[in-house]
Amino acid sequence: MPINLHLWLVPGLCLAGFLLNLVFGRLWGKSIAGAVGVGFSGLALLAALWVAHRWSGAPYIEPHATWFLAGPLRVSFGLFLDPLSLLMMLIVTGVGFLIHLYSLGYMSEEGGFYRYFSLLNLFLFFMLTLVLAGNYLLLFAGWEGVGFASYILIGFFFRRDAAARAGIKAFVVNRIGDFGFLLGLFLIFARFGSFNYQTVFARAATLPVESGWHGPLTVIALLLLVGALGKSAQLPLYIWLPDAMEGPTPVSALIHAATMVTAGVYMIARSAVIYDHSPAARSLVLAIGALTAIFAASIGVLQRDIKRILAYSTISQIGYMFMACGVAAYGAGVFHLMTHAFFKALLFLGAGSVIHAMHGEQDIFRIRSLAPGGLKRYAPITFWTFVIATCAISGIPGFSGYFSKDLILERVFAATSGAGRIWWALGLVAAFLTAFYMFRALFVTFFPAPAGAPESAAHPTGQEPAGAAAAGGHGNPENAPRHALPHESPAVMTIPLLGLAVLAALGGYLNWGDRLLHFLAPAFSPTPNAVAYRPLPPFLTAGVQHALMALTIAVALGGLLLAWVLYRRRPRAAAQWAEAVPGLYRLVFNKYWVDEFFDAVLITPLRAISHWVLWRGVDDGLIAGSLRGIGGGLLKTSDGLRRQISGSLRSYAAWIAAGACAAVIYMGWLTLR
Repeated sequence: MPINLHLWLVPGLCLAGFLLNLVFGRLWGKSIAGAVGVGFSGLALLAALWVAHRWSGAPYIEPHATWFLAGPLRVSFGLFLDPLSLLMMLIVTGVGFLIHLYSLGYMSEEGGFYRYFSLLNLFLFFMLTLVLAGNYLLLFAGWEGVGFASYILIGFFFRRDAAARAGIKAFVVNRIGDFGFLLGLFLIFARFGSFNYQTVFARAATLPVESGWHGPLTVIALLLLVGALGKSAQLPLYIWLPDAMEGPTPVSALIHAATMVTAGVYMIARSAVIYDHSPAARSLVLAIGALTAIFAASIGVLQRDIKRILAYSTISQIGYMFMACGVAAYGAGVFHLMTHAFFKALLFLGAGSVIHAMHGEQDIFRIRSLAPGGLKRYAPITFWTFVIATCAISGIPGFSGYFSKDLILERVFAATSGAGRIWWALGLVAAFLTAFYMFRALFVTFFPAPAGAPESAAHPTGQEPAGAAAAGGHGNPENAPRHALPHESPAVMTIPLLGLAVLAALGGYLNWGDRLLHFLAPAFSPTPNAVAYRPLPPFLTAGVQHALMALTIAVALGGLLLAWVLYRRRPRAAAQWAEAVPGLYRLVFNKYWVDEFFDAVLITPLRAISHWVLWRGVDDGLIAGSLRGIGGGLLKTSDGLRRQISGSLRSYAAWIAAGACAAVIYMGWLTLR
């Protein structure tokens, strides 16, 4: 008799924590609310470890309720466990638990404490639903749930206009991508008659590889890619992610590290059989990943806000994951997803510790000026863990990011030739820029200003970046006492830093001897026939491999060296370079004016049209006859409908949670009866 793993308990425990804090959190105070939030995320981690221990290694399907809708459409709540979903489950629960623990200290002085922890638990519930889903429809439910929870968490400090706008921006931009994703799901059902992974992949594996851009699998792959671009913040739908820094710093860590932004990578890797049948769609994944990696890395070079530096680094690093998927190196992409979860969570939590130490300040140059003798004197644990994370993301040999990034660049080089090598070259340049701007952030934030370093060396034009100060919502530097010196964070914050530092330093060795790649391989070839359409692993001679490895190391060390020269040895050189190319400086510093372009081309015209048609046309009589009637009818209808809407996000979340809770309870009852 097969072992029942009770897989539903992993997301179910997170949902239980959400409901308890939502209903009772206001009554029992911060200490119990924090204990419930952290406790249930910890129980979910223990349940995930128990599942991993008991799992036999074969694909595991845990059937639950199946709803029969119109015609042949069936909606199943079945959960699915294979190497890919197991690894994702462990990453989400492990990193998520550490972020919950860290939040006890970071959010201790903020209002809405119980609301914060209930929403963190809700976020984990939806993310676990996404990665454990056994079909595309349940995956989409988790996908939308993660978007909803992130919208509330990004706008957690809702009294600040910037936070409210950031949450709305994330919600709207993700809806654009989700529209494409939903169309892709419709085509999947129309083509295969099912949303179930195994059914879809088995039938897709029997189809021939498509050439060009018009085959059904190619169209499906492209529509799914649109959804992935929105959720994983790739060109051109990346614009919501930097503004998401308005949320609390632990929320930034949760969104950036192991959950929401990697959902697109997970979905593409999960759909490997579909993408293997569409070389055209896969080539587009490669191109978008490479372009996003270099584009976001270039913006990170001139950012001053420590959280925005990390935000653009996230966009760039996910570009590497897309590059890996674009050359069918799905295992390498997921490997980088894992190492990125470790070092990016550490970087964001380290940034939060810096902000905590500096009473809310986030501008790295202001931090340097406010910390006499350098911040590393006052916060040594934060400093050394930040060093480890910086080395990892920069690809310094021996740290986790080196192994995964080197593997991706090697696979891209091997899978391309001729003009196609431009994508590998862009990835290499992006690696250099990553090392440069990350060590720039490290040197400026933690070290004292070198002799002769004017403020203009950091910002020669005198312009101030938007949101440079207090953009993350932990304290307000304007209200901080001027005599207060920086300080190390409490143990509840530094312990998660130390745990993540170990993972960021050693996590790359989990793939020693390609063990992780071999473990993940069955998830990308779920049927025997699918292997026939997977390109063979490119072969490189030992000499070429060693040359590529040496080049990757040289690029990382070169970025480190340049940052050291410009910000430690020759502090005036950065200003001199900026003044030598003022046009290029302004272009990059203003993030290529992408937000301004979208505002001018899309937002302003739509706002003007809606105002003219729906408001002026009715009030001023500018629209005659039928248009006036339509406008008036729309106003009356919308006025009636809005009375049915409370406007309270808490009530919306309660109704969503109640429905999800009922579904989980029903699934548990079916499993245990």
